[in-house]
Amino acid sequence: MFSAVVRSALTKNRGLWLPGQAAVRAMSSQFTSLAISHPAESITHVELNRPEKRNAMNKAFWSEMVTCFNEIAEDPNCRVVVVSGAGKIFTAGIDLMDMAGDILQQDGDDTARNSWILRKKVCKYQETFSVIERCPKPVVVAVHGACVGGGVDLITACDIRLCTEDAWFQVKEVDIGLAADVGTLQRLPKVIGSRSLVNELALTARKMYADEAKSSGLVSRVFRDKETMMAGALEMAGEIAGRSPVAVQGTKMNLIYSRDHSVAEGLDYMASWNMSMLQTDDVVKSAQAAMEKKSPKMITFSKL
Repeated sequence: MFSAVVRSALTKNRGLWLPGQAAVRAMSSQFTSLAISHPAESITHVELNRPEKRNAMNKAFWSEMVTCFNEIAEDPNCRVVVVSGAGKIFTAGIDLMDMAGDILQQDGDDTARNSWILRKKVCKYQETFSVIERCPKPVVVAVHGACVGGGVDLITACDIRLCTEDAWFQVKEVDIGLAADVGTLQRLPKVIGSRSLVNELALTARKMYADEAKSSGLVSRVFRDKETMMAGALEMAGEIAGRSPVAVQGTKMNLIYSRDHSVAEGLDYMASWNMSMLQTDDVVKSAQAAMEKKSPKMITFSKL
């Protein structure tokens, strides 16, 4: 079993859990808030990497995430992404000390110009998480400890959410005098089935713990601890990476499109998508493997 191999080989390295000697930590020198590695073939691990600051989101983070996921989107060697946080918690949210000046001080000559400047900044920050959603590669996020404020914006832009038993989530923005403006209020209602619960979380800033997060649909699986969760996340990523990248990326893109459109519009988009994507050798290879009762992971698919 892949999970058994991963668990037995996991080693701790500065808060990053990687499967043994097969993994190489390859943190990009251009990033100061993120650590990028490749724990297995076709899997990219993006780790929030400011553990001494509880992975608070500073100025560098907001631009580095955009650069990182734009690169991942174009990387033919990557088929799936795992996102996690280094240190004791996933993230404490926005780094208020670092971001306050950028948010509160504008250089315009009057209210209209200040407003225009601030709007552009908000749109820029929104892009930090929208780029995750637009990335054609599925994104699995693994949350341990706390996931506060901007952390909720981040995870709701991901495709699959996992957490540990000690994890908790908090839409914190009303406590600091603003309405969440980079994705939570738009995506959380589409993730959680109860509009009343979404409203409660957003308006009271109360904490949601792991059991409630699972029962409400915010996360799909809860793990005993971080080590077990990371093993599970990597196993899941391996299952996804073993499938046709044409099928996987097409599935993600159509799921997102259908979420925001009617059934009829989604079906029409799907028909237009597959009129080209069905013309792939991946279908023939997958069908042959199924007839031979072989796992899709035994097939060699071309890069996409």
